[in-house]
Amino acid sequence: MGMLKTIPDNLHRVQVDGDPLWFHIPTTSLFTPDALSEDILRQLDDAQGLSPEALGQALVDRGHGQLSVAELDDRLAQLKALKLVTEGDVVAFNPRVEVEEFPLSTVVLNVNTGCNLGCSYCYKEDLDNPRDGKKMDLATAQASIELMLKEAPWRDRYNVVFFGGEPLSNMPLIREVVDWAEARLHGLGKQVDFTLTTNATLLTEERIAYFDAHRFGLTISMDGPKAIHDKNRIAVNGQGTYDLVARRIKPLLENYRSRPIGARVTLTRGVTDVVGIHHHLVNELGFHEAGFAPVTSGDMAEYNLSAEELKQVFDGMVELGERAVACALEGGDLGFGNFNQLLTDLWEGRSKAVPCGAGLGLVAVDHQGDVHLCHRFTGSSMPTFGNVETGLKHTELKQFVEARSDRSQRGCSDCRIRNLCSGGCYHESYARHGDPMTPTYHYCDLMRDWVDFGIQAYARIQRGRPDWFDGPLARRQSA
Repeated sequence: MGMLKTIPDNLHRVQVDGDPLWFHIPTTSLFTPDALSEDILRQLDDAQGLSPEALGQALVDRGHGQLSVAELDDRLAQLKALKLVTEGDVVAFNPRVEVEEFPLSTVVLNVNTGCNLGCSYCYKEDLDNPRDGKKMDLATAQASIELMLKEAPWRDRYNVVFFGGEPLSNMPLIREVVDWAEARLHGLGKQVDFTLTTNATLLTEERIAYFDAHRFGLTISMDGPKAIHDKNRIAVNGQGTYDLVARRIKPLLENYRSRPIGARVTLTRGVTDVVGIHHHLVNELGFHEAGFAPVTSGDMAEYNLSAEELKQVFDGMVELGERAVACALEGGDLGFGNFNQLLTDLWEGRSKAVPCGAGLGLVAVDHQGDVHLCHRFTGSSMPTFGNVETGLKHTELKQFVEARSDRSQRGCSDCRIRNLCSGGCYHESYARHGDPMTPTYHYCDLMRDWVDFGIQAYARIQRGRPDWFDGPLARRQSA
């Protein structure tokens, strides 16, 4: 055996109520170490490398006098398997993706570029006013779903997402697609889910009943109380839309039964009250959950949160997260989307080489049938990756995903949350740097602090209410 060393960039230690907790970076897993494992790593850290014999003696001196050579060897083998101890080069574990197939489960249909709102912060580069909206036709939508079937014929469940513009402005197509997709996929013995994000202004009770009957997953874009919502989410005539949206969602939130309804909140400059906005949307209006998306890389700098405001947002998320922990310890769900997603990632041990499924499990299709990484890129100058008629550009898509997963020359290579963040959103990088390959460095520290809070929260809930993960959190995922 050679000299034993730790691989510090593969482990992040956290103290929870005075007890050590290990965040295992390669697998995004949490461990409560015993005294022996903790002492082994501490000794190797302090000495910057020891022979097995010297380590054994140091452990005896630390009170592990009954430790046999075989027991030490067995424990070292476990720590080596976790890539926490090595006898070779000290290298952080950074697996690269090698793309052999594109197992699509989700296709996002950009059914209309037209939108009846003129939200000041909108990132969509292909947005049109209602009169000039370019609508997708049924043949393109059908070909999009056939593309998904071709790339991943072995899946038993698929998801079709309707997006815009405002997707409800092409409701006839949505109905046609649902009828066709259910017949096509059910005929193959497969299941299909439908998802839709809407500004809610075109909701009617008849449409709500239709979506409920077909188990649509609905997300409503709403930014909070009237003064905040009307600041940016305005109709094309310049009028605020809060009153209209509140009126249209009332029957939705009262009568929708098939799946929980969530709100998506966009936070722009001057809007940082996470706690107050969440209270209004969940406790006063009745949304099941609210999730927050801070704007930091929009084309119009005046809408981007300043560094100080972004810090205020994350402070508010931690405050709301503390309330979510208290609620979880009582067996409930506060309905804080960002918190629930973070704890889901930790609970499931999600170790991500890429930030999301864009380009692998998900693609977006525009009205012309061109394939994009995701819905955020439709209309942008980012090269497309094929067409639903001619198929995916496998070589180009493979090169993009594999290059983005390579962290060797980036600051992500030794970051403790590298397998949760994975460099951040492609489109946010593209909007900020003009290059989807550049990680979102501008809020790395805040993200690390947020994950540390999540680890603490996870451990506290695990100790006080372990059934919460298989209860409210699991139900959220299944919904």
